[in-house]
Amino acid sequence: MQVLTQTELEELVNELSIQYFQKPFYDQVMFNHRLRTTGGRYIPNKRTIELNPKYMKELGKEEFIGIIKHELVHYHLHIAGKGYQHRDREFKQLLKQIGAPRHCTPLPSKQQTYRHQYQCKECGQVYHRMKRMNVSRYRCGKCNGKIKKVDNK
Repeated sequence: MQVLTQTELEELVNELSIQYFQKPFYDQVMFNHRLRTTGGRYIPNKRTIELNPKYMKELGKEEFIGIIKHELVHYHLHIAGKGYQHRDREFKQLLKQIGAPRHCTPLPSKQQTYRHQYQCKECGQVYHRMKRMNVSRYRCGKCNGKIKKVDNK
């Protein structure tokens, strides 16, 4: 999917702001190509929304609009002087009210594949690791049991 230009992005954010909040978006919105694990972020002291363009490319416009709506909830609550953080009741209520996601789905390109699998001998807790680990040096974090390597087949 094609990424929007800066003016198209500004128009889209303003349209969504008017549609869902009945208020225009006056401040700055931009793409941030350095974002890795999140779809977007709102910076309160600059009143800026930064969005990850990879979400538009990999997951499509619907997912991207959900991320914009989420960030607009942060923005409008902050301007109104209400609780705009994830833990605040007003934030959770407004998210539900406009149908915005609380968390964005992980990017398909960032899906981790694990090379090594370990399991606790006592409780059966499974551990996935990218790197090998020395099982004689570590214990299970759940029950303190010994850990064994499981073959990945």
